[in-house]
Amino acid sequence: MKQSRDLLLSLYSLAMVVEARDAYTGGHLWRVSRFSHLLAKTAGLSDKESALIALGGFLHDLGKVGVPDAILNKRDKLTDEEYAVIKNHPQIGADLLTNHPLANLAMDAVFMHHETPDGKGYPQGLSKEAIPTVAKIVGITDAFDAMTSSRPYRQGMPITRAMQIIGENLGTQFDADLGRVFIQLAETDALTHIVGHSEPGIPLQSCNMCGPIIPVRRRSKQGDAVYCPSCTSEYSVNRTGSELSLTPTGKQVRAAALKHEVDIDLIGELLSEVSPYVFIEQRTGNWLSRMFS
Repeated sequence: MKQSRDLLLSLYSLAMVVEARDAYTGGHLWRVSRFSHLLAKTAGLSDKESALIALGGFLHDLGKVGVPDAILNKRDKLTDEEYAVIKNHPQIGADLLTNHPLANLAMDAVFMHHETPDGKGYPQGLSKEAIPTVAKIVGITDAFDAMTSSRPYRQGMPITRAMQIIGENLGTQFDADLGRVFIQLAETDALTHIVGHSEPGIPLQSCNMCGPIIPVRRRSKQGDAVYCPSCTSEYSVNRTGSELSLTPTGKQVRAAALKHEVDIDLIGELLSEVSPYVFIEQRTGNWLSRMFS
């Protein structure tokens, strides 16, 4: 079991390093993972299926490691040429996963989360039932998080508006059955503790100088220093009960701002959710994986 946890840890850690390169989407992987788990469970999938779909949600953007920083962190809307580069990330992610012993646990989410029921998605133009359930779910939750998250060129939209857009595109961009379940979830207020957060109990904090998300961990204490990943401005953490805010110190510390730390606490929670369903054995020198309940 330790070997399976170590292999899962390598996937989660890689995903978090990739996310650290994108200054404007802090917590995106955690949010998509949580939305996906909620949707899977509400749609009637088993605990095992839901946990593995949550894993796929966390890993879905692995391929963005191959997207140039100038495009990934562009402050304006992408040009058609830049968007074409972004569209390579599912294939890059699949290539990155190919030789990993646990590739089959996340490959469908990584490679197919931009496929759509109408066949107009990418990279393969799959449609309807040719798209695996995990890819349908992550496709919905990924788009929802993009709509409700702020960017330098636009403010994130309210949950109600994002759900309206999903409803208008059922059967074309989004799977109709799963999309309806997700819309019903919003009516129960089940998504509000995830939207606008980077992890449980941590509302998103952004740089008031240039806009990017500033990572704040749950273990961060009153007075701890955190840094903008873009302009390297330093902030001091303010914590009063469940309230969290940042105060600029007026300093800029490039070396500290460029240091990316893997959130061990968050990864530990994610590992505990999925690792019971993954068993690793070595057979003729090759690692094989299988899921069990």
